[in-house]
Amino acid sequence: MSTTSTVTAFDRVPVIDISGLYSDRLEDRLQVAEALGNAARAIGFLYVVGHPVAQTTIEGLRKATKAYFAQPLETKMRDYIGASKTHKGFVPRGEEVYGKGVPDLKEAFDIGFEVPADHPLVLGGTPLLGPNEWPPLDGFREAASRYYDEVFTLGHKLFQGFALALGLDEHYFDEMAKAPPSKLRLIHYPFNADAEDAPGIGAHTDYECFTILLADNPGLEVLNAEGSWIDVPPIEGAFVVNIGDMLEVMTNGAFVATAHRVRKVSQERYSFPLFYACDYHTRIEPLPQFNDGERRYEAMAIGEHMYAQALQTYQYLKRKVEAGELSLPQRSRKPSSFGHLKQQSMND
Repeated sequence: MSTTSTVTAFDRVPVIDISGLYSDRLEDRLQVAEALGNAARAIGFLYVVGHPVAQTTIEGLRKATKAYFAQPLETKMRDYIGASKTHKGFVPRGEEVYGKGVPDLKEAFDIGFEVPADHPLVLGGTPLLGPNEWPPLDGFREAASRYYDEVFTLGHKLFQGFALALGLDEHYFDEMAKAPPSKLRLIHYPFNADAEDAPGIGAHTDYECFTILLADNPGLEVLNAEGSWIDVPPIEGAFVVNIGDMLEVMTNGAFVATAHRVRKVSQERYSFPLFYACDYHTRIEPLPQFNDGERRYEAMAIGEHMYAQALQTYQYLKRKVEAGELSLPQRSRKPSSFGHLKQQSMND
């Protein structure tokens, strides 16, 4: 299959039926993989249908999320991410700022891959890893855990499809995501009667390998090769999948981590992205078949890249860096220095 990026001035995001990935016939899996690869090279975004995530699981998460965010702010702040040991929990409005942008009028609750406290990586002090810290809200943990498990399993299958699309054995990536810093975000955009049709979350790329998104209202926009913003509205029964920084590195730019943003809209909106990552210490560098004589990316540890981005985005972590309590990993990249935003230089 092609190893060359063909980013286009697309005006829509394709819908791909991935049911063939679950077929016993290799030719069925290859057919889906080809469609996944074409979208990853030309757009960096796609919808997937034909997945096995149960509608009851999705509805359970929506119900639990609405119940959580309906609580008073003082109650939610008991779960403040800045007080957690593993960068998980409640994210209040204004906590995240991308680059030089303004804080977003949204709130979130961040959940990670459940890594037990006695895991060697946790005992070794690996950032971003450890047990989740659950709020004492009836049914919340059960609903969020069920959704996480089903969508993470979907991500495992998609990674096999991307492997086939890259001409690799479909199990090539299987051992790379055993205890990853893969985050599920429950995001709430409150009703805003004063909102104008303008950017919300600033233009950015996602740090990980790829993202699996469920949203219940419009607002997501994707940047095409001509610099135009293209709407990616919700489709019933579909997830939005987009390529992240790490797959762009592994493919030496053939797969593109396309910049995207959330437009400010007046209606209340819930969004559930799961960021599928490899294990923290996985060394990410261009795969051999993408060696065209021009190495566009330095090798990096995926966890260090993710941690560096968080240190430059979350206000509580930025304060710790400024105070000298934490420091950026060497050769950290600025936020959103991939995809159409890759003209930003690396930090010294």
